[in-house]
Amino acid sequence: MATDVKVPALGESITEGTLAEWLKKPGEAVKADEPIASLETDKVSVEVPSPIAGVLTEQLVKEGDTVAVGAAIARIDEGATAGAAAPAPAVAAAEESTNPAGAGETPALKGDSTAPVAQEEEGDDHVTTLSPAVRRAVLEYHVDPTRIKGTGKDGRLTKDDVIAAAEAQKSSTPAKAGAQEAQPSGQAASPPSAPGPRPSPGDRKEERVKMSRLRQTIAKRLKDAQNTAAMLTTFNDVDMSAVIETRSRYKDLFEKKHGIRLGFMAFFVKACALAAKDVPSVNASLEGDEIVYRDYLDVSIAVSAPKGLVVPVVRNADRMSFAEIEQTIAAYGKKAKEGTLTVEEMQGGTFTISNGGVFGSLLSTPIINPPQSAVLGMHRIEERPVVKDGQIVVRPMMYLALSYDHRIIDGREAVTFLVRVKEAIEDPTRLLIDL
Repeated sequence: MATDVKVPALGESITEGTLAEWLKKPGEAVKADEPIASLETDKVSVEVPSPIAGVLTEQLVKEGDTVAVGAAIARIDEGATAGAAAPAPAVAAAEESTNPAGAGETPALKGDSTAPVAQEEEGDDHVTTLSPAVRRAVLEYHVDPTRIKGTGKDGRLTKDDVIAAAEAQKSSTPAKAGAQEAQPSGQAASPPSAPGPRPSPGDRKEERVKMSRLRQTIAKRLKDAQNTAAMLTTFNDVDMSAVIETRSRYKDLFEKKHGIRLGFMAFFVKACALAAKDVPSVNASLEGDEIVYRDYLDVSIAVSAPKGLVVPVVRNADRMSFAEIEQTIAAYGKKAKEGTLTVEEMQGGTFTISNGGVFGSLLSTPIINPPQSAVLGMHRIEERPVVKDGQIVVRPMMYLALSYDHRIIDGREAVTFLVRVKEAIEDPTRLLIDL
């Protein structure tokens, strides 16, 4: 009996997504609740599980297709035998229309991007699939995908794997030629393989890749923020000596007690919570002709994920301890790398902190994350000469940038907020006595 696999609910206001990758191929056995496909939405990536145990007999859509919530994307047969299923109609049709004769392709690459490619790893048979980008790279670099060990999820090939294999193949060619020349004169050398076409020095290549849904949403929201808000940025610098000294003194005890490392982000979250009490407009938002003020602080922490920037929310950050903040951020960071953040975890922030310093940024003007009204940009720490008590000394300094919506936040309020953050970071005792 065949059962349709349907697109699950993807979150509030999300009605469709893009089928990013098939995790199972036709004819392969699947377990109940085992992921068979990965969907990409405007905000997160979601895996589609199998509702029953059986065999995937048919794929109803192709990678890259847009699918609506509730739409059937595959069929699972409880009574089928693994390996007996035929290719999905959508895949077979694509193969016929794009390459009717099948000429010019290696057997491993014939057909759609979902065609299986067998790989042997440490004696075990491992089957994976080629994504469109990897497929193009394999054809472009003329490499055998069955001889490449994938470094992606579940051992799948990535474009970088293909490029690395192509480079290794090039570097091994001179060595093989030298070995042939070194053969004894009486021994027949194996005939050299015909050289492939070499690009001329003037050749230049371009690659067109469709923007992912997440990247499209990021682009739209950032542009909307620029078009809507009266955005302005104010700057300050902060001496990180006190925080660095405090962190160095207590980091071992902190990690031993709480099981998490003490980082800089917790200090800035607490400092922003303290400053927001003095300048509540920074934590407010504009809704129509009304300003919404809040007595709580939900901080969106900008995290770089493989598919783009995401901003999970640390809720009630003003009431959390240093350990709770660090544990929450660490958990979100892990989820972001794995692509398992949920929509709920990225909704409802009232203020954003973005740390470009981890990538080496010295100074930037961050963009507001609507409907929020302000975002704090942290940057790299570097030793600079500064004047202290009439003496030129070297201190670890960091530039801070506060971008804000000038429609509801005055310049005086923005500067005051940033000064409060600076004071709390340069004298962390203020965080303990709420000063």
